[in-house]
Amino acid sequence: MNLRKTLLVMLLAVIVLCFVTPASYAAEKGFDDKEIRIGQWGPQTGPAAPWGSVARGSKLLFDIVNEEGGIHGRQIKYFIRDDQYNPSQTKLGVKELVERKGVFAFVGGVGSACGLAVKDYLLKNKVIWVSPCTGATEFFEPLNPYIWNIWPPYENDASILTKYAAEKLNGDKIGFFYQNDAYGKDALSSAQYRLKKMGKKLIEAVPVEPTEKDLTSQMAKLKAAGAESIIAFIGPVQAAIALKTCITLDYHPQWLHSYNLSDYMLMNMITGGLWAKEGVITSGFTDPPEANTPLMNKYREAKKRLAPKERWAIFYMAGIVVGEPLVWALKEVGRDLSTEAVKQKLDSIKNFKGIGPTLTWTPDNHRGPDSIVIYQCGPNAETILLQDWTVNDIPRYNK
Repeated sequence: MNLRKTLLVMLLAVIVLCFVTPASYAAEKGFDDKEIRIGQWGPQTGPAAPWGSVARGSKLLFDIVNEEGGIHGRQIKYFIRDDQYNPSQTKLGVKELVERKGVFAFVGGVGSACGLAVKDYLLKNKVIWVSPCTGATEFFEPLNPYIWNIWPPYENDASILTKYAAEKLNGDKIGFFYQNDAYGKDALSSAQYRLKKMGKKLIEAVPVEPTEKDLTSQMAKLKAAGAESIIAFIGPVQAAIALKTCITLDYHPQWLHSYNLSDYMLMNMITGGLWAKEGVITSGFTDPPEANTPLMNKYREAKKRLAPKERWAIFYMAGIVVGEPLVWALKEVGRDLSTEAVKQKLDSIKNFKGIGPTLTWTPDNHRGPDSIVIYQCGPNAETILLQDWTVNDIPRYNK
């Protein structure tokens, strides 16, 4: 009788173990004695494919770490999933990486809509995420204890760009062209708020869906309104189409784009040289790719050796930027690794500087930095500094 009871208890224990969710186990583990598993999604194909180099830039950083001996005896095993800038594909890729591959943390991840599609899932499973490739407010307000943001909020980005256009370009005729999602809408609201405080308003605001290719009607509308400068929060392919469309309409406004389009070499290439010819202005939150600093030089030299086919430019650099704080935290924790230990280290970062912005996080504040720089594309697609680091002096959100 005792033997039968013992066997029954053992059988019940096995059944319980079979029904423990892989996601819960993966979120608690994510590593073993030999490796730490890190993941990222990004559009390697599709309408936002130029942003796909972000995920590949992170690979360079992790390859460098592994080449240098790993982190306390563990190598980083890195996974990239192509979501084609499609939130439904993001969900599938992230679920597979968490539940089947057992990733410890995510870095990067392009797109507001794509990130929002998995934000709650990652929080539920307590998976570390440094940093969404978006400045949308939803990623830092209210505080998500497992997301640390590096991208400056789009509210800051749009507000500072709008002030620059209104004051430095003598702009009373400012148009706004925006992607019809959290990315564009956050920026639009902030631009309108900034101009209202200045006693001005946008002359026209035109939305666009992420997959639209014919932008003739939108550009004609901005031209008819008399917009002399256009602030735009859109993707790289549509930015190229919009610029080319304006040229065919003999319309030459001053374009001002989000930092998401600050990869001048790439944008100049896909616009056939028009990016430089039109002197497009963007914000920025990284050091210029041409910067002559020890760390930038180290990464550039490593790229030549480890990823010779990749271009050294802002999007690729951004992949390094999102990985640097996580690598720092993993090294600081030591051999006794856990999600909670890494979380505590990330929560204690103060004045951390890699090749991106200076970062300070606390347990109560995981926002990205409040300041940006403003660059202009030079005649050879070089980075020209127009305005040094500037803080948004009228944020709408609560700090």
